[in-house]
Amino acid sequence: MIEEVRELFVETFGVEPTVISRAPGRIEFVGNHTDYNGGDVLGVAVQQGISLAARTREDRLVRGISESGTTLFECSLNDLEIRPPATSWSRYPLGVLWAIQKHGSLFAHGFDIAVMSDVPSGAGMSSSAALELATAYAALHRFDHGFSRKDIVKICRHAENHYVGVPCGILDQGVSGFGKRDHLVFIDCKHEAFSTVQIPADTHFWIFNTDVKHSLIDSLYSERFSECGEGFDAAKTLKPGLECLVDYPVSELRALSKKLSSISYSRVSHILNENQRVKDVVRFLNAQPADIVEAGKQLFASHASSRDLFENSTKELDFLVNELSAYDEVYGARLTGGGFGGAVMAWTSSDFTRANAEAIGKRYSEKFNGNTRILHCLSGEGARVVWES
Repeated sequence: MIEEVRELFVETFGVEPTVISRAPGRIEFVGNHTDYNGGDVLGVAVQQGISLAARTREDRLVRGISESGTTLFECSLNDLEIRPPATSWSRYPLGVLWAIQKHGSLFAHGFDIAVMSDVPSGAGMSSSAALELATAYAALHRFDHGFSRKDIVKICRHAENHYVGVPCGILDQGVSGFGKRDHLVFIDCKHEAFSTVQIPADTHFWIFNTDVKHSLIDSLYSERFSECGEGFDAAKTLKPGLECLVDYPVSELRALSKKLSSISYSRVSHILNENQRVKDVVRFLNAQPADIVEAGKQLFASHASSRDLFENSTKELDFLVNELSAYDEVYGARLTGGGFGGAVMAWTSSDFTRANAEAIGKRYSEKFNGNTRILHCLSGEGARVVWES
């Protein structure tokens, strides 16, 4: 999209950009609700993402245009504390500039930016994090800032948490920042440590988005958070030195059953075993040769646990995972994201085709009288500058 976003910039501002950045969307591979419990998670950066063209200005104005908008946003760097409306996409780039300055790097000049996306809206692939990372890499281009990649990831998360006001974990920005082609991104959420795990070069990903959301999704998410907190409090009575829930040994899980309600015990069981599944997937993929079959089984097991123990699946998601399990070309499938509706991810070989996916979509439509949006993805590179003058 380099040429397209360059053309949008020139059409809007009448001059050429000096830098174009690119940041990918992401898929949660495995590690469902482990992040806020101090656990591990695996994600994959995809080739779909955000492209951003930029040029510095002589004054302190920031002006921005997106492909989907017909009007510019405009804001002075002096006025960043005045937040744009919650419905405005400008909150994301302005939030990043605000966060960079909060972390000690003050801009002497403003920017003109143009943004284009090939991440489908509502696909649960965190286009917001991609926009944040793309903004940071363009704004910091040729700027003696001293920030590492990890620093930039954390700054972008800070912007979303404290400027946009979304209490996300580190997964979204971490995977977009550390993505690598033919690799998963492994995140130790407790220590905010990042590494990559190689996957087969012919790996493909398919997203089946139901667009079905539970009407009580926010309260249900809060319930799960609270139930995990109850589990952590109980675990600390047995292991006083625990720093987070996943530090409790999964081998001693039964000892918690007498200290928790059956519901909280189910939630804790999911979290501790899910965290172990993340570690097992890494172990299977790092084997020589990689044990793709066993790694894929962990994805199916993850979904079963979400369905039966964490209870954040739906009949629509269960149907899709069950349909996908019938294909030899599918290594594994599971709900992806927070659950309570949304999407299923399938990890497949190159032999799984668009025709296979559409056949599943047809059966879904026949059963639920609705459609599932299907997206085919390949792994991609993390946030970076892709062109400069």
